[in-house]
Amino acid sequence: MAFALHTPAAAPLEGDRSHRAHRLTLVLVGGLLLAMLASLAIGASGTSLWQALWDLARGEELELRERVVLWDIRLPRTLMGVAVGAALAVSGATMQGLFRNPLADPGLIGVSAGAAFGAIVAIVLGGLLPAAISAALGYYIVPIAAFAGSWAMTLILYHVSTRKGRTSVATMLLAGIGLGALTGAVGGVLIYIADDAQLRTLTFWGMGSIAGATWSKLFAALPLMLAALIATPFIAKGLNGLALGEAAASHMGIDVQRTKNVAILAVAAAVGAAVAVSGGIGFVGIVVPHLLRLAVGPDHTYLLRNSALLGATLLLVADIISRMIIAPAELPIGIIMAVIGGPFFLWILLRRRGLVDM
Repeated sequence: MAFALHTPAAAPLEGDRSHRAHRLTLVLVGGLLLAMLASLAIGASGTSLWQALWDLARGEELELRERVVLWDIRLPRTLMGVAVGAALAVSGATMQGLFRNPLADPGLIGVSAGAAFGAIVAIVLGGLLPAAISAALGYYIVPIAAFAGSWAMTLILYHVSTRKGRTSVATMLLAGIGLGALTGAVGGVLIYIADDAQLRTLTFWGMGSIAGATWSKLFAALPLMLAALIATPFIAKGLNGLALGEAAASHMGIDVQRTKNVAILAVAAAVGAAVAVSGGIGFVGIVVPHLLRLAVGPDHTYLLRNSALLGATLLLVADIISRMIIAPAELPIGIIMAVIGGPFFLWILLRRRGLVDM
């Protein structure tokens, strides 16, 4: 009896990682706040965040230059990095749960390819638009076209892969590969006829960057990314069930079709908006969910939440590195993420094949 009284009956079962997941969430929140402060403090202008905060604390007004740099340049850029990083990471985790493959990426369903095609069309053929429309759209013609391309691709894929109210994930994957190749070919023709200035624009847009973030861009893209981030936790249970297969998930009482619909639409909204305002930034959707699975397991209840936090932090860190490495010039974030994500992707692949034990 005495032994029974001292047995830790209330201790969590082995394999229960919920406590670790909650602790990790707190750590990631702290890391994100530090990354945001660093993003606001670091820049080529020499404007000091700490001096500005000290001046405000003493009741002094900021100089015009400080207000412009901190409020109009660094703050929207920081918030854009948080939103885009979170959207890409959560989209990656959602796609991996939907396809039951840790190597899956939002690009699999053609969203990124559709966005890239829309951007190419806008850059190369935008000059053919009537002057009134070009003047009204201005700089936003490329983000608008990229978002329209991503949604058009999603609607086509959804229509092709859905029969009698049921969506085939395998058909969507194959159709996404085929349509991605088709849009790539047509985009290649447009790139071939582009002039030097258009080629330069296409090159830098494809590398990805949040350097051009503005409040208007942020407010245009943020509602869609927020909607996706809010919607995905509601299908966490469904994604957990899909890990056992669609038949098993249905027997568990999960509405499989609803889970697919929400996942596809959320990823389309999040990635479409993110790519429209930041260009092509890869590997966030692969690196972040895989790292978190190693830490807290595959439960999407915790995985999606922590993916948003770690994805936002990772993108901000990559943006800070891009500003510092060749200051005062900046490297596109896509290059930084490729340097980080390329070796990581190879490590995942080799680990799955049993060629490495780490």
